[in-house]
Amino acid sequence: MHENPARISCKRYRVKPAVRQHAAWLYFRFPLSPRDVEELLEHRGIDVSDETIRAWTVKFGPKIAASLQRHKLPPSSRSHLDEIVCKIGGERGFLWHAVDDEGDVPDLVVEKRRDTPADPELLQQ
Repeated sequence: MHENPARISCKRYRVKPAVRQHAAWLYFRFPLSPRDVEELLEHRGIDVSDETIRAWTVKFGPKIAASLQRHKLPPSSRSHLDEIVCKIGGERGFLWHAVDDEGDVPDLVVEKRRDTPADPELLQQ
């Protein structure tokens, strides 16, 4: 889950390496802002500023992001197709997107006409 603390140099910091790495991991793993991460850490009794968290993500983020990418599970084989009516550039269109079990969108397509058949490959990705 987390990068090994021994692999990332964390000298001259007042906060423990595990806390810094957990903050950077939260930032990269979930769609959170530095302020959201600050609130989560504050809830656990750790007082750091959002600017400090941003600096940690700049310094430790590339290694943690690479670690998350290596351990990412392959896309689910189960998915469903959603259709949304939307306006793009003032023109009405139909947005079709495949959604897997975890809510990830592996592919999408926009069609001008609704009776255009959806691409069956969307469901297989």
